[in-house]
Amino acid sequence: MAAFYLYTFNLIPHSHSPSASSNPDSLSNLNSISAKIDKRRSSCRTSGFTVLSTHSNPRILKSNRRSRYGQVLSPYDTDDNAGDEDGDWFFDDEDSETEEFDADRKKFNSQKGNDTRQGSRRQLEEDQSIRSLKSEGSFNISKGELDVKNGKNTIGSSYHTFNKSEDYDSSEMHGIGKLKPRKSTENKYCRLSEEIDLDEKWFPLLDYLSTFGLKESHFIQMYERHMPSLQINACSAQERLEYLSSVGVKHRDIKRIILRQPQILEYTVENNLKSHVAFLVGLGIPDSRIGHVIAAAPSLFSYSVENSLKPTVRYLIEEVGIKKNDLGKVVQLSPQILVQRIDNSWNTRYSFLSRELGAPRDSIVKMVTKHPQLLHYSIEDGFLPRINFLRSIGMRNSDILKVLTNLTQVLSLSLEDNLKPKYMYLVNELRNEVHSLTKYPMYLSLSLDQRIRPRHRFLVYLKKAPKGPFPLSSFVPTDECFCQQWAGTSLDSYLAFRQRLLLKDFAKKYEKRR
Repeated sequence: MAAFYLYTFNLIPHSHSPSASSNPDSLSNLNSISAKIDKRRSSCRTSGFTVLSTHSNPRILKSNRRSRYGQVLSPYDTDDNAGDEDGDWFFDDEDSETEEFDADRKKFNSQKGNDTRQGSRRQLEEDQSIRSLKSEGSFNISKGELDVKNGKNTIGSSYHTFNKSEDYDSSEMHGIGKLKPRKSTENKYCRLSEEIDLDEKWFPLLDYLSTFGLKESHFIQMYERHMPSLQINACSAQERLEYLSSVGVKHRDIKRIILRQPQILEYTVENNLKSHVAFLVGLGIPDSRIGHVIAAAPSLFSYSVENSLKPTVRYLIEEVGIKKNDLGKVVQLSPQILVQRIDNSWNTRYSFLSRELGAPRDSIVKMVTKHPQLLHYSIEDGFLPRINFLRSIGMRNSDILKVLTNLTQVLSLSLEDNLKPKYMYLVNELRNEVHSLTKYPMYLSLSLDQRIRPRHRFLVYLKKAPKGPFPLSSFVPTDECFCQQWAGTSLDSYLAFRQRLLLKDFAKKYEKRR
């Protein structure tokens, strides 16, 4: 049976003690005790068991005690660590070498065991260091014998510093006494922990959401908008987001969806997501556009299909007058129409257009069908300024109504950057009258720099521009058709001319800014 010997340092007088040097009996006792120590040391070595630590006041704990990493612990513990299972890091290995490291982690000594009295003093240093592990906050562990230097413990040839902030996984063990450190997740979200009451249980979800480009600032937004969304199980969140991807939601849109509607992480696939996707398909929306609708209006999942979404659709058909076959097109153009207070929006804008322009119901329904976004536009800041501009250039209400019925998006165009410059070019360069816009309202939707000016200048350059008002119909077809029907040249010739013109115009604008 292995022999356990506990060095009782407190019974041995120091060699420099006056009482020891002046009393022969004390010296005799010292020699006797030293002889006994040497004898019992020899006994310990021959028994095949090495005592790795000594305790002046041992206390027997549970014989089957194990650490949280699965190792069998010594049945002895210090008073300081009694009952603290996280404080035992001792492993038995008789043949392992001891290495010492200085403060800069440079190896400076390697030896086999300690059989001298200096070894006893080192054991005392170990004992004192072990008792102060908690106060030191950092210690080292590996396979082999325990060695102490500058408050750090090393074992064997491996060296690693364990900090309190570092986390270790018992499933990542590599042999006795070797733990593979896991990167501290807490350090990754240090800013987040300063802003909110961060729970470690949220870390797997945060790690997963980070793959979509979400950062700590985004998690703070989610917390402020809907804190329970951060408490979702990571596997459940992954299942739901993967389903959205499977129906066409693009990876880059996931981030925007979560920020706008973090509750979406709580919606189950079977009881919520699938039923809402089936509802969209039933409206006639093609599979290729389902992802677009979800990305544009993710809040639709928070509305009941039976109690909210379907009643909205019925209102659009029965009250507004949109044809059932056009519903899919309308929702694709403006998915927000499903989650908007449609009755109030429709009634307000219908009343305004009827009163301001004398618009009949059929014309307004055509406007909504072609451009349902108008139900979101402000009357004061959107409708009125543009209608008044068209009036200012000489259009009558009937002309304005024709333009808006055929090109409702005029209500969304910028006055300063779009409508006014195009009107000035129409009158000054193309020498057209304003009434030509009622026949070709599409002119207002075309790019002045990319289409209108290059085509006009190209025909002038080729000396093929017609005399009198320039025909607005030449701006309607594609570039290829324009070259065949109007210019009579190759597409490459026109594209090269347009590129030179764009560069020239850019240079002029740059000079003006200087």
